[in-house]
Amino acid sequence: MAMLIQCTDKPGMLQTRLDTRATHLDYLDSKKDIILAGGAVMDAEGKPFGSVLIIDTDDEAVARDFAENDPFNKAGLFETVTVTTWRKAFFNFENLT
Repeated sequence: MAMLIQCTDKPGMLQTRLDTRATHLDYLDSKKDIILAGGAVMDAEGKPFGSVLIIDTDDEAVARDFAENDPFNKAGLFETVTVTTWRKAFFNFENLT
């Protein structure tokens, strides 16, 4: 199993996202051994309004710690952070069912 981390930005926080992005990416790079996928969620105009990460752990506490220590979260960017179990059915162009 894996854990899905879904984050939604607070309204009006684009500049905070931009200002914190380099530190956020450094953090993700330091955790790349458990990141299966991740990236920004974009609106119709191409502006980010949240993030999605899938990490390789079945331990919800590990996923919550991951999210809590993300520089975006520490900067107060996120309005919501949701951590749920994610079961691979299709992954890396393969049907795993």
